[in-house]
Amino acid sequence: MPWLPPLARAAGALEIIDGPPVPFADLACCMTDIARVNGLFFGRMVTMIHVKRMVAALPADRLVTVLDVGTGGADIPRAVVRWARRAGRRIRVYALDRDPATLRIATEATREYPEITFLRGDALSLPIRPGAVDLVISAMTLHHLEPDPAVRYLSEMDGAARVGFVVNDLVRTRLAHAVVWVITRFITRSAISRHDGPLSVLRSYTPPEVTALCEKAGLLDASVVYHWPYLRLCAVRDKR
Repeated sequence: MPWLPPLARAAGALEIIDGPPVPFADLACCMTDIARVNGLFFGRMVTMIHVKRMVAALPADRLVTVLDVGTGGADIPRAVVRWARRAGRRIRVYALDRDPATLRIATEATREYPEITFLRGDALSLPIRPGAVDLVISAMTLHHLEPDPAVRYLSEMDGAARVGFVVNDLVRTRLAHAVVWVITRFITRSAISRHDGPLSVLRSYTPPEVTALCEKAGLLDASVVYHWPYLRLCAVRDKR
C-alpha cells in the first residue's frame, strides 16, 4: 500500500514468551501453535529450501551436522531429520534453546528422532567451538533481538558454521501484520500466540534492515532472500 507510511518497528516491545515464565501447559500450547502455523503456511519449507541446497553440495556419505539456534518446540529439526531420512543422508541435529521448559517440550516431541540432541545455551554466546558444525539454522529468533544483539547473533552463528547459515524470520509489512493477526485469531489456540504473533511482525526486520545487520556483522557476502508469498525472509551465507 504505497499511500501508507512504512510500518515502524516496535523496538523494545516485549512478547509474553520473552517475559517471566508462563505456565507449562500454556507454553506447550504455544509451541504447538508455532509448529502448526509453520507447517500450514510453509515456514518450515522456507528453511528447508536452503538447507537442501547446501547439503546437496556435500559428499553423499558425509555425516552432516546442523545446529538449530532457538529451537523452540523443535519442529524444524524434525523436518530436517525427516528429509534426511528420505534422502538417505546421515545427519545429526543439535537443537539449542535457553529455556529449560521449552527444551522439555521439545524433548517430549522428538522421542522418535534419535538424530536430535538438545543443548541449553544462549544464541548470543553459543556453547560450541568455532566451526563445530556444518550448518547453523535459526527460525523466528532474529526478531526477538534488538539491532546490536542481532549483530552478535549473526556473528555467533557464522562462527559456528563450517559451510554456512540460514536465518529464517518474518518480514515487517502491513500485509504480514494483517495476515498474522487473522491467523492467530482463527488457527492458533493459545492466548500467547494471539498476543505474540502480530507483535512478532512488528518486532521483525525488513530485508534492507537485515542486510544492514549482516554488513555490520562483517558478513558482506551474506544474501537476504525475500520469500514474499510466505511473508518470510532468509539471511543466508554459504562459505564455499
